[in-house]
Amino acid sequence: MIFSGLAEKLQETFKKLRGKGRLTEEDVDQALKEVRRALIGADVNFMVVKDFIARIRERAVGSDVLQSLTPAQQVIKIVRDELAALMGGSQSKIATASTPPTVVMLVGLHGAGKTTSAAKLANLLRRQGRRPMLVAADVYRPAAIKQLQVLGEQLSLPVFSMGESVAPPDIARAAVEKARREGHDMVIIDTAGRLHIDDELMNELEEIASAVRPNEILLVVDAMTGQDAVNVASAFNERLALTGVILTKLDGDTRGGAALSVKALTGCPVKFAGMGEKLDALEAFHPERMADRILGMGDILTLIEKAQASFDAEQVEKLNKRIKSMEFTLDDFLQHLNQVKKMGPLEQILSMMPGLGNVKKLKELEIDEKELVYVEAIINSMTPWERQNPQEINGSRRRRIARGSGTSVQEVNRLLKQFEQTKKLIRQVMDIEKSVKKGKKPFGFGRKGPLF
Repeated sequence: MIFSGLAEKLQETFKKLRGKGRLTEEDVDQALKEVRRALIGADVNFMVVKDFIARIRERAVGSDVLQSLTPAQQVIKIVRDELAALMGGSQSKIATASTPPTVVMLVGLHGAGKTTSAAKLANLLRRQGRRPMLVAADVYRPAAIKQLQVLGEQLSLPVFSMGESVAPPDIARAAVEKARREGHDMVIIDTAGRLHIDDELMNELEEIASAVRPNEILLVVDAMTGQDAVNVASAFNERLALTGVILTKLDGDTRGGAALSVKALTGCPVKFAGMGEKLDALEAFHPERMADRILGMGDILTLIEKAQASFDAEQVEKLNKRIKSMEFTLDDFLQHLNQVKKMGPLEQILSMMPGLGNVKKLKELEIDEKELVYVEAIINSMTPWERQNPQEINGSRRRRIARGSGTSVQEVNRLLKQFEQTKKLIRQVMDIEKSVKKGKKPFGFGRKGPLF
């Protein structure tokens, strides 16, 4: 889980705080000591931690907080607000050119994931209605141009290249001209990786920026490098005046030091986060939502956005009608399962649900995505009649299904039982989506049984 180490420590600290009726300054100071230790342990810059704690204490020891009926909740809200502010406050979107195309230049160290991030960003922008063009300006790394072309083919996106013998500034300039002629409104330039202490290559980046005057210069950096990521961002920012950061591998970062420090130390907001290896695994970075997830409050808005992007609206509507009319079958269940898998890792999805964002609760669920393979095998081993009438599956049928799927009768029994529980969960997700669309506050989830 993202930030799992930090999240677990903060959630445990505030659990103790909630157990107190009224708070004293000593109670707040003790809690803040635990928060400080958690942040330092998460590899957050020491000066960032110091300023962060000072701001929270100044707000938390006021009479309005200590004398309120729910002081612990108010302190937690203050921490939540300050965490969000630390990461940028609100989502920072890409600046668009007044006259297309908008030019986005990606820079960073060797192996940071710039080429893949360029393809992911283009894919994300296309889903938002843009017409992006990728530019292969890395003429130094062997097969870098070919890699971008292969990714472009996979996504059916145009890739502009001029080979390895042309200077990167000239490639970038020609790409922008071609994009303007052909009506592309976004140009994403993939540059070569380089050390920030290499003056010659850093000068080349400055020349590219001077040639095309990009609207965005985004640093691609590995979130798992922690404090080193912030140091790299500071060095690149001094030379190029970065406009933002793309954090890759954020889904594997249990500490969170880079995400929590980079904005405070460089002034550059995190604009996108890589949440997996697939080409659709790049998300806009929302500081408020991330703060909610760290504190175990869930992230229902991101969950709904993922669902809307992954689910076919017409199929969802048909499924909703079948659930309401109690006609939901194992065929529908299998179809829904395949759509849920498109949303990303199950642990990530469950961490966004209110009531399941707590690290300890997620550990209790013992999520194993390999089990989904067996679920699919069991359902595929049933006859069409059995999938339509799961309540009629008797003992002999269960034994035959177990043999056909390479599982046990107990696993077949478990699936049939969990199928009933999943009906209720799907109905809850759909009700939440409807509530949000109507502007109502979404409600939380119960915790009766696993997802599958």
